[in-house]
Amino acid sequence: MNRSPIVFLGILASLAVSFWGLIFIPQTQIGQQQATNTLDTAELYPAPRAGLAKKGADVYRAQGCVECHTQQVRDRSFGSDFDRGWGLRFTVAQDYLGDYPVMLGFQRIGPDLTNVGLRRPDADWHFRHLYNPQSVAPGSLMPPYRYLFQKRRIGWRYQPAERALKMENVPAGYEIVPSEQAEALVAYLMSLRAQVELQEAPVPRPRNAGTNAAPAQGTTTNGTNAAKAPAAPTAPAQPATPATAK
Repeated sequence: MNRSPIVFLGILASLAVSFWGLIFIPQTQIGQQQATNTLDTAELYPAPRAGLAKKGADVYRAQGCVECHTQQVRDRSFGSDFDRGWGLRFTVAQDYLGDYPVMLGFQRIGPDLTNVGLRRPDADWHFRHLYNPQSVAPGSLMPPYRYLFQKRRIGWRYQPAERALKMENVPAGYEIVPSEQAEALVAYLMSLRAQVELQEAPVPRPRNAGTNAAPAQGTTTNGTNAAKAPAAPTAPAQPATPATAK
């Protein structure tokens, strides 16, 4: 009896079950995950992005930023992400709820951007960085995105813009103004803040926390109770000497 078809069907069934268990079940579980409360506040995390930041995510993807930047702070065992100041904890699936597609990235030609909104809370810095990266980050490998800005002459047609870049080497009578795409991109970068403490991703505490703290009142440095120590003897009071008139 030829059992080759049965063996083939068994192998095919095993592959199908494995594929279902590794792909579809996790996708179903994560896809149904909802925002939950953080450990330190009653607010839901992650909060939905504003409309301008959502548009900025499309600009981020269209400009290919994901090719040079990641958005995943890795565990301490995988590198020095924490030492570089890229985050206080490693990222988890909840950090990406509401993002579609999730732009994890895989190369770090530039720094990780998971918490760039906290590291760089100044929007003007981001605009100058996009227009001329060398002006704020000397030695940066990032190319300039000057086509996201407009160089225009101030006059009867254009009044000075509030968002005009404050940069050197701008010709007199001209200004550099961000376009709508640049405004949206910076809004998206400012919204990248994944540093709240979660149950599955607590913020690591320093190992020597509290070791250098001052001893509590009534306690000596070796931990003994100072109130139980005998008081030092005091000298008897001397009678007052009457003052003599000269």
